[in-house]
Amino acid sequence: MDVKGHAAIVTGGGSGLGAETARHLAAAGAKVTVVDVNAEAAEAVAKEIGGLGLACDVSSAAAAEAAVAKAREAHGPCRVLVNCAGIAPAKRIVGRDGPMPLDAFEQVIRINLIGSFNLLRLAAADMLGSDPVNEDGERGVIISTASIAAVEGQLGQAAYAASKAGITGMMLPAAREFAKSGVRVLTIAPGLIGTPLLLNMPQEVQDNLAGQVPFPHRFGHPAEYARLVMHICDNTMLNADTIRLDGAMRMQ
Repeated sequence: MDVKGHAAIVTGGGSGLGAETARHLAAAGAKVTVVDVNAEAAEAVAKEIGGLGLACDVSSAAAAEAAVAKAREAHGPCRVLVNCAGIAPAKRIVGRDGPMPLDAFEQVIRINLIGSFNLLRLAAADMLGSDPVNEDGERGVIISTASIAAVEGQLGQAAYAASKAGITGMMLPAAREFAKSGVRVLTIAPGLIGTPLLLNMPQEVQDNLAGQVPFPHRFGHPAEYARLVMHICDNTMLNADTIRLDGAMRMQ
């Protein structure tokens, strides 16, 4: 699918993976709506790329519906959705202060998993109601961000790993449901990517983590994630799969 001239929505687009993905989509000619819970960050990236910036809590049905409606009004029906919004707090199931508060677990599931589904259902409705964009009969592509923690979650990652496993789990049923209408659904499972979450850690911690990546011995770059998004958009045969982007890392 050639994204030029088509509407794209990127959640978590105010920073990190989402911001870089928004830049790549815009550079390829897509009309990009940058969605982020941080209004200033969303608007800053949108201004940089000539897109639309919207504040949105992706876990809220009403907020997401309003954001997709505004994006549609500005750019037309969504043809590309990239779900990058997410949080990654670390907490043991039973820590020094006792069991993990249930609302802490719920928050991660709501933002990461329910938030991804929330935008998926709305963007898919736009795509299914639109005409095909190419000779294959393609109407759109939906890409959500999982993690290698979905299958190799570490100590303190129970909520995060569960949320990301849910994202990979809903991908195949969604892809099967939408295949007859020409909408593709995939997930990307990054390993260690150099986003603010990692780059704000002490340098010795960064060096230790980067040394665990077999090749290349470094964190991934957000641009490498964004280039994979662009390739998925371009390669129509990619569908119903989770693609690891991890430098061969397997977390212990």
